[in-house]
Amino acid sequence: MNLKTFYENHTNFSLRFLSEYYISPGIKCKFDILLKHIGNNKIFINSVDLGCSGNSILTFLDKSQKKSFVDIANIPLNQYLPKKSSNSQRIIKKENWNPLCGDLMKLPYRDQVFDLIFCLDTLEHIKNDRIAISEISRILKKKGFVVITVPHRKKYFTTQDEIIGHYRRYELKDLVHLFKRYNLKLLNYYGTYGQLMRISKLQPITPNKTERGILKLRNYYISNQIFRKSWNIINLIISKLMKIDAKYQPLKRVMNMGLMFQKI
Repeated sequence: MNLKTFYENHTNFSLRFLSEYYISPGIKCKFDILLKHIGNNKIFINSVDLGCSGNSILTFLDKSQKKSFVDIANIPLNQYLPKKSSNSQRIIKKENWNPLCGDLMKLPYRDQVFDLIFCLDTLEHIKNDRIAISEISRILKKKGFVVITVPHRKKYFTTQDEIIGHYRRYELKDLVHLFKRYNLKLLNYYGTYGQLMRISKLQPITPNKTERGILKLRNYYISNQIFRKSWNIINLIISKLMKIDAKYQPLKRVMNMGLMFQKI
């Protein structure tokens, strides 16, 4: 099975909606942390989310004039088409949105196009991450920024990683050295998931049942207004606990980390 088929058949990836931020405490936790570190003062002309799935962080980044969305699977990209209505609680304008089915190993963009690149929980899904990082550097303008998140600590690699298509987990020192080879300088790093994320390790026990449960939750959230209001409170509480956990865990216990680099 090729990667495109794998991710289109994997409902946890392919059937995500723009409203995933309100459904998943993990997504809300991660996006909130990343947006806080980016800050509200920077204005970006041209940004892209590589491996966006159907719930890109760019939909929450107001200070970006042109937004591109890249995924190896076609199905998630339907969320970014103008003809599709949004399931999100926010009113989202889709002008200057450009979804594209593409491979991070060979991106269909000219050199130095973007001043902001997101690549969230994507590099670990690519067999040759060096080629992917070289492509990221190639399409990034000088002094542009790239924000990534990756699963942290090799010792935490389990069957769960294999089920969702991970080739590896990363150590901070190795990752910084790898990006440096492609003229990308580390600006800062921080935890995005702490030890609470270990609950995901239960998925290998009943992977198909877990997938069905996630899909059922998404559909129920969209169709049932009473449940949606209740779940919003639950999502808020759990995501706050996850943010506290990520902030105060020592680096060696952080299970997922975010990093920002600048091209020099």
